Amino acid sequence: MNAGAGRATLWVLGGLAATMLLVAAYFWVALSWNYSAGERAGWVQKLSKKGWLCKTWEGEMAMVAMPGSLPEKFPFTVRDDAVADEINRSMGKRVALYYEEKVGLPTSCFGETRHFVLRVVPIEEGHPSAPLVVPANPARAQ
Repeated sequence: MNAGAGRATLWVLGGLAATMLLVAAYFWVALSWNYSAGERAGWVQKLSKKGWLCKTWEGEMAMVAMPGSLPEKFPFTVRDDAVADEINRSMGKRVALYYEEKVGLPTSCFGETRHFVLRVVPIEEGHPSAPLVVPANPARAQ
């Protein structure tokens, strides 16, 4: 093996190592940085563990802004099994989901949605976030 071939091999290996380092840094930034964070309240309609290789919990929550209006659907991803268990226990009850929105993740291996739920809190009747029940005909309610 001559010196030129040895140098070329080192350049190729150095380039591969630099590329792998840049890709790892990109994934670290994309997973640790949040585009937004917030809370949404509603009723979880479905939650299932999906994926061929990378299994994540994928769910959907129905949110009703006003009585009588059509529900808006909020698709979300859960990566923590303990949070998924808590959501499963709260199924059928009104809950608040605290989430972070991640952008720039190049594959669905991290989750099918951009909204990653970190915490779930059941909403009790009488809670300030609980829905206000408005009678259909206020004149008859007296």
